[in-house]
Amino acid sequence: MFVYYLFFVFIFGAIIGSFLNVVILRLRNKKTFLKGRSYCPKCKKKIVWYDNLPVLSFIILKGRCRYCKKKISLQYPIIELITGLLFAIAFLVNLNHSILETDSNFQFLILLFRDWLFISILIIIFVYDFRWYLILDKITFPAMGAALVINILLGFSLVNILIGAIIGGSFFLIQFLLSQGKWVGGGDIRMGVLMGIMLGWKMLLAALFLAYIIGFIISIILLLFKKKKIKSQIPLGTFLSVATVIILLYGKEIWEWYFNIIF
Repeated sequence: MFVYYLFFVFIFGAIIGSFLNVVILRLRNKKTFLKGRSYCPKCKKKIVWYDNLPVLSFIILKGRCRYCKKKISLQYPIIELITGLLFAIAFLVNLNHSILETDSNFQFLILLFRDWLFISILIIIFVYDFRWYLILDKITFPAMGAALVINILLGFSLVNILIGAIIGGSFFLIQFLLSQGKWVGGGDIRMGVLMGIMLGWKMLLAALFLAYIIGFIISIILLLFKKKKIKSQIPLGTFLSVATVIILLYGKEIWEWYFNIIF
């Protein structure tokens, strides 16, 4: 029975991933993403429901539009798969925490909903910054408000959240001022605030540390394979998003592991 629950969570996540793809595309085209049916970005034909099944439709159509036969971006099945997997992992992590900490079913569901929402927001930021080197205020500002309200309702310390927001924003603001906008952009400053609100100041520090480790490793690999040059622009929001998801799901375990090593 548990396997069926996990499977349905994965399918639900993949469906959300399909929706996130639509959101990303329409944000790029500056269109309202809550109105209208999905359509092929090449021929503009509306996509029928049986061609819009997450991952499965991509396989059946062999990665091409039914009408114009143009290739469908690999982004679509990849994001659907990743969202499904992350939703399933969040379900397992929250279920494990709920059992260990004897939380109520209601508390478990609210925390799970929060993590799913945060993951969805971070996936949008990841993809958009990865492809177009932008972190949109249209996403970060509403996300700040939603994260603040949800975390307060869940009983998180307002002081902890506000300190996290200040540290996160200041961390990138100082870099922005020192470099006159060459090291980081304004979107990174807002991203730092969002991370602080989502995670609180302690987990924020872990996420920032992890993001720069990931960024350093990826940058070295790209330089070695000559995909980037020393002065090439790097989409920092992608690393920040990945680190935030990891800390959101495994922050407690990472902190415990870290302190066990030190002490």
